[in-house]
Amino acid sequence: MRLKLRNIFLVYFVVSSVGLMYALLQIGQPCDCSQHLRSGSNAHGRSRHSFVPKGPRDLSEDDQLPVIYVVTPTYARPHQLAELTRLSQTLLLVPSLHWILVEDSAERSKAVADLLAQSGLHYTHLNVQTPPVMKLKDSDPNWLKPRGVEQRNEALRWLQLNRSPKDSGVVYFADDDNTYSIRIFQEMRYTQKVSVWLVGLVGGLRYEGPLVEKGRVVGFHTAWKPHRPFPIDMAGFAVSLSLLLSHPGARFDPNAERGFLESSLLGQLVSVGELEPRADNCTKVWVWHTRTEKPKLKQEEVLEKQGRGSDLNVQV
Repeated sequence: MRLKLRNIFLVYFVVSSVGLMYALLQIGQPCDCSQHLRSGSNAHGRSRHSFVPKGPRDLSEDDQLPVIYVVTPTYARPHQLAELTRLSQTLLLVPSLHWILVEDSAERSKAVADLLAQSGLHYTHLNVQTPPVMKLKDSDPNWLKPRGVEQRNEALRWLQLNRSPKDSGVVYFADDDNTYSIRIFQEMRYTQKVSVWLVGLVGGLRYEGPLVEKGRVVGFHTAWKPHRPFPIDMAGFAVSLSLLLSHPGARFDPNAERGFLESSLLGQLVSVGELEPRADNCTKVWVWHTRTEKPKLKQEEVLEKQGRGSDLNVQV
């Protein structure tokens, strides 16, 4: 009996010692916990994913959706890259989208080209310079002359040359300083001719845009020059690609009277009765005419005079 107990104790001692030695050897060794983490991440029915940019989105992945061509005029200024970064990251959330970015410059800038290359978007980078006589001076108010006219028209020329009336799509003119909900892009995608909606914080009002009765546009909520043929903001409409291409001469008029720039294009394409109200019959605001405050860089000028200005190689 004593011999049996001693053998049992000996076996127990050997097994325990081996187990202890194995545990000590495992301390500090790498652990493959990926399976455990994967199962844990799905505990509440939701997976967590890291975003890794993989170059421009392939539009063929969304070939069942009409392409949204977003036209953005832009110009060099201290906060240009900040504006374009914010807009690009909104556009990245929208499937089947092609960004046409047009610089007001004699040549395409490296800073904007680099931003586009890293954006993950499908894009076209163009440039055309506004004639000096049409440019605003630093002391001029923003409303004195229409801005971005040549750049929007350059985008229209590009579409005429590179797209066919058989192509399915819609064209939207999105300035780089506005704020956009992705819902507005969902609303415009299946535009037949020209779709319209409200724009917030514009025209001195909380919102401005079409008035709708029984699914048809019957007027416009606006306070400034209500006699305009189409008293709506540039951000308040989208145009069918096929409609634009069927009117090869359709352009914005650079000499249009103040406030009539939108009307100068839309009047060539549709009548008010043909407008297609979106965003719950123009009762929801999903785009806002925001403006970024112009940066105050007086201290930068002081340091430059002292030879201690910021490093110009640092892109801001």
